[in-house]
Amino acid sequence: MANRQSNQLPLNLPQLQNLVKRDPESYKQEFLQQKDHFDAVYDAFITYYDQRNEQYNEEIDKLMTFLAQVAHCYTEELTGFPQKLMDALEKHAWEMHADNRMSICRTLILLRNKNLLEPMDLLPLFFKLFQCPDKRLRKCLQQNIIADIKNMNIKRRNNKLNTYLQNFMFQMVNNSHAKTAKISLNIMIDLYHKNVWNDAKCVNVIAEACLSKVPSVMMTAVKFFLTSNQAEKEDGSDSEDDLPNPKEVVMANRVNKKTRKREKTLKKVKSIVKKKKKKQKTENFQFSALHLIYDPQGFAEKLFKQMSTQHDQFEGKLMTLELISRLIGVHELILLNFYPYLSRFLRPHQREVTKILQCVAQAAHQLVPPENLESVLEVIVNNFVTERNSADVMAVGINAIREICLRCPLAMNKDMLQDLSSYKSYREKSVMMSARSLIHLFRDANPELLQKRDKGKPTIAAIEKRTKGFGELDAVELIPGAEVLVGNAGEEAAEDDDGVDSDSSGEWINMPDSENEANESDEEVEGEEEDEEEEDGEDSGNEDVESEENQTEGGESKPEKKTKKKSTKEQEVEEVDPQERRMKALELIQTQILTDEDFKRMEKLQMQKQIVGAKKGSAKKRKASEAIDNVSKQIDELVDLGAIENIHKRRRHDREARLETVKKGQEGREKFGQKKGRMNPFASTTNKEKRKSKNFLMLKPKLKRKGKSSIQERQRSFKSWLDKTRKRMLKLK
Repeated sequence: MANRQSNQLPLNLPQLQNLVKRDPESYKQEFLQQKDHFDAVYDAFITYYDQRNEQYNEEIDKLMTFLAQVAHCYTEELTGFPQKLMDALEKHAWEMHADNRMSICRTLILLRNKNLLEPMDLLPLFFKLFQCPDKRLRKCLQQNIIADIKNMNIKRRNNKLNTYLQNFMFQMVNNSHAKTAKISLNIMIDLYHKNVWNDAKCVNVIAEACLSKVPSVMMTAVKFFLTSNQAEKEDGSDSEDDLPNPKEVVMANRVNKKTRKREKTLKKVKSIVKKKKKKQKTENFQFSALHLIYDPQGFAEKLFKQMSTQHDQFEGKLMTLELISRLIGVHELILLNFYPYLSRFLRPHQREVTKILQCVAQAAHQLVPPENLESVLEVIVNNFVTERNSADVMAVGINAIREICLRCPLAMNKDMLQDLSSYKSYREKSVMMSARSLIHLFRDANPELLQKRDKGKPTIAAIEKRTKGFGELDAVELIPGAEVLVGNAGEEAAEDDDGVDSDSSGEWINMPDSENEANESDEEVEGEEEDEEEEDGEDSGNEDVESEENQTEGGESKPEKKTKKKSTKEQEVEEVDPQERRMKALELIQTQILTDEDFKRMEKLQMQKQIVGAKKGSAKKRKASEAIDNVSKQIDELVDLGAIENIHKRRRHDREARLETVKKGQEGREKFGQKKGRMNPFASTTNKEKRKSKNFLMLKPKLKRKGKSSIQERQRSFKSWLDKTRKRMLKLK
């Protein structure tokens, strides 16, 4: 038996492979025998391909796999083995059978994973193989290159090797072969998303690919910059979202019947929770790819020139426009020819017109001359905001104007704004809400352009704010709200939780003394909130007039109360000059270290300025949520498409809404079924009614038995039923 097994061992390569890995010295003779056999088969294999014989050779695949698996045990004996495989691919890759070509590549990948080959020995060969008409091979090689470079940078970064690899990859991106260039670009993009090569050098090479003459390479590079800001997809095979809560699993395992499956689920959940706790790290904030471009102005100009000269498809042109607009908005570039070019596409019937409007809004910033953007606004008003268009088209146009003015308020002139604000009472709700949102924007940005009735009630922050001119920078010497740290006003603001009792200038706000005045002020606040939803502009102007009349007609009691409210504290606060307090605050922040409580007090004062009215007699206040929104309002780098397409209108009923209306219509109506009610509603149900709720398999034997019953059996059962019914009726009498 032993002799028979030893004779079979050279033919059973998997068993020999297992034995060689366990004891290489004992089976060295068998290994050398297989190596000599491989050399002979390899010579025959090469001569066959020299004769253009494209047949699959299974024997050489098995021998290559065996030698690659045990190569780490006999490194000296297999010194020329990888070079033989690489020479075979370089000479005969195109004539070779697809399975033999794939097996040789996998053998080389296995040798590279065992560190028996250097990465730069394989990369030129693999990139040359990208030109083969074999899609499966190209996909395998691409995945292997990405995984290999990622594994090399897991423990530590080898900058010298990375630089060498990057230079080689950059050359491949500019390769004349289209597929090789596209696959090289895909490899670099994947490595960027995996945070392996996320430096500026890699980003700028991808930026150069945007100027490629190959459409597929250019579109891939443009898509990278448009999608690089999205959140990265989480890696990991475990579906952690589908797993239940650990507490629920523990409780279910404690109460329910204990099974092996429940115990395995509990262990799995506990292990995943531990992994989550270990993986919880601080967030890593990185620059987006657009910020890493070396020369954004020159890059945008080249892109615009290429787009205007080439006749590409509309989808490619639209993506290029979006990339140029993002470059202009993020880096605040000056590209004046871009805006007249976009004006040609601003038509309601234009395909993807909302994305073009988004590009216009994205390309607007403070350094663009207002004359260039004003012409674009006129085109939008003339083509969109006209009554010959539908309400949705008008709302989209006004929303686009609002987004442009949010980034460059100087582009709007007074006549155009007053014309657009007149749509606040339009019959369609979508147009009305869009116009009111534009009015709210200019109440904060530049209220001087609005009519008096649309300005609303001025607040302290609105009066302190000054509209900046073109190219003007806001150089701030003092931290906003630092006055609260000086004097009694700071103590009062710190004690005040709502931020309403004290004013930033130290003056007291008149509060109602009696319950009637308090109720009147509450009604005024409620009325102001309703006016903002229905008729914001007109009612705010009317309320200003009413408040002035109430102050004159309020009688002599109100001024007397104002004089009574003044105390010694108020007189001390009024004696402090605002300019003197400002100088003290400036000196304080230069000599002291501010704490978190100080910053909270300053933020509270800024919110208070947004809430409290500027006039001494006006005690009406805005909503706190609106004040917080105004304080924390920041312009995002990218324009959200939903801000332009956001149309306030009554949407069509979905399935749930239709079901709700159907149920409301069925209220008060008799139920379907038997019209005759039971004589005794608390009586039990009959067998016939119970049979309806039973499972069919329970009734199946009885139904079979009934179907096979004879006439005599049916007569007897019917007679017994009549007797039972007669006895039941006699008992009821």
